[in-house]
Amino acid sequence: MATVTRENIGTLHDKITVKLTKEDYMPSFEKSLKQYAKTANIPGFRKGNVPAGMVKKMYGQSIFGDEVLRAAGSKLEEYLKNEQVSIFAQPMVMPNEKPLSLDMNAPIDVDFAFEVGVKPEFEISAIKNKAALTKYKVAIADKMVEDETERITKRYGNAETQPEVTSKDDIIYSKYELCDADGNVAAESKMVEDTVLLEKLPAKLQEMLMGKKNEESFVIRPADVCTAEELAGFMKDPLKEGVEAANNYYKFTLTRVAKLIPRELNEELFAQIFPNDEIKDVADFKERLRAELSKEYDRVSRERLHNEIYEMLVHNTSFELPVPFLKRWLKEGGEKPKSETEVENEFGGFDHQLRWTLISDKLIIENSISVSIEEVKEHIKAQVLGYFGMGADGDAPWLDSYMQKVLKDDKTMDETYRRLLFEKLFTFLETQFSIAEQEVSEEEFYKLPDAHAAHHHHH
Repeated sequence: MATVTRENIGTLHDKITVKLTKEDYMPSFEKSLKQYAKTANIPGFRKGNVPAGMVKKMYGQSIFGDEVLRAAGSKLEEYLKNEQVSIFAQPMVMPNEKPLSLDMNAPIDVDFAFEVGVKPEFEISAIKNKAALTKYKVAIADKMVEDETERITKRYGNAETQPEVTSKDDIIYSKYELCDADGNVAAESKMVEDTVLLEKLPAKLQEMLMGKKNEESFVIRPADVCTAEELAGFMKDPLKEGVEAANNYYKFTLTRVAKLIPRELNEELFAQIFPNDEIKDVADFKERLRAELSKEYDRVSRERLHNEIYEMLVHNTSFELPVPFLKRWLKEGGEKPKSETEVENEFGGFDHQLRWTLISDKLIIENSISVSIEEVKEHIKAQVLGYFGMGADGDAPWLDSYMQKVLKDDKTMDETYRRLLFEKLFTFLETQFSIAEQEVSEEEFYKLPDAHAAHHHHH
């Protein structure tokens, strides 16, 4: 009978030895040989009529090795299940074990040593002690509403052609062609077109353009019109070249100059921005904008709170991890082995992520947080309808066949399931702390330290 012994070799790091007697693996080896003889294709023999001795001679040793390993693996699994040992990843064969010499003609007792990393037991003190957190409420100042209004009138404005360049707010439509010093464009020269506000061009080029009319052209050399700071940016965009081309000549043609005339604040614009609302006047429109801004900032602020909860749980929930085991697993357990340096570089992020996985798994199990397949379907359906601008009650005949396709797409289903699960987890977590709301200005909000930095003093 097989025996299994377990000894501790480090923090949450155990060595488990499986001792097999020949009775543990010989019966299944004999059985496998018979199975193999039934299905083996060996030239000169009818399928299923191959003599057992021949199969044994040809394939026996490798079948034997597989069976011994399989027996050891299943005894180990049985042991972990019965003892309820919760482990990370998979057991790994102990390094520097001397290779086994297995001989099917002389079956003996064999030992297999595995190492396992054991998951820690821990409690989440931040929740137990109802840790204090701040949820920020960004006050929507009148200036924010005014700025947003101006942005919208410009974005929906019209570019009206002007006779000549007169101000830094002019929109410059232009083309650049590679040429010689006299402006002769080479036949195979590629042309680049560009549209940009005058003030975004190099200062010297802005001066040259003042007073120029549509269709006027002149020769420039980037090295002459740009300062050292401006050069790399100007070569890359619009010219799509590297700095080494700075001494080339380009023929610059002003194809059109235009001014942006902002849209008027009228019912037509209101309907364009908020098609589902009946907005009659400017005051209404601004109130609606204020509500939208407020909604957006509430979302950003909630995201920040979730981030803060995440970092706090990861950094303030203390438990040990079987580091040597995890490093070995990181090194050898993937598709291709990693170097020591790669493992050291990746371990910090891996450790952070692993801690979060353990904590979130525990929270999800202990608080019975779950997502049904129906919820996943509904969420995807709502997203699709939203994407096509239809309400939840929208009747779309193509939707059923589309949904059938999505339900077969494991990646989408899995990602949606995980996203909904974590949304539920964080909604639950919002109720587990002492959260105080604090009103701040937009400027103060963006000056707050990021959550990771705030909690990063623990390790």
